[in-house]
Amino acid sequence: QIQLAQSGGGFVHSGGSLRLSCAASQRTTDYYAIAWFRQAPGKEREGLACISSSDASTKYADAVRDRFIVSIDKARDIVYLQMNNLNPEDTAIYYCGSLANYWCAGFEWGAKKWGQGTQVTVSS
Repeated sequence: QIQLAQSGGGFVHSGGSLRLSCAASQRTTDYYAIAWFRQAPGKEREGLACISSSDASTKYADAVRDRFIVSIDKARDIVYLQMNNLNPEDTAIYYCGSLANYWCAGFEWGAKKWGQGTQVTVSS
């Protein structure tokens, strides 16, 4: 059974950076794309970034394209989300998820398996 364990997150001041990690089980990253999402209080879940398991190609939401970077360490089965130039609007619970396929098309619609979520809080 696929399991995703998240780490990272926390509190940072506006303009700061954080890195989130998503450790997958059973060589998940060999077969399934991994995506990052967030949900802020009172808002819908938002797809942020995705990395393909076949060629490590990436997709980003416009809101984070120039600030967030998704990467993968296949040897360790870990996907990272480097978040730079954070602002208070980035405050949310962040989730990683494995998709149903190895490609990222449509990742915004959600994942098949989810990590436990991690809080990111950005102060002004």
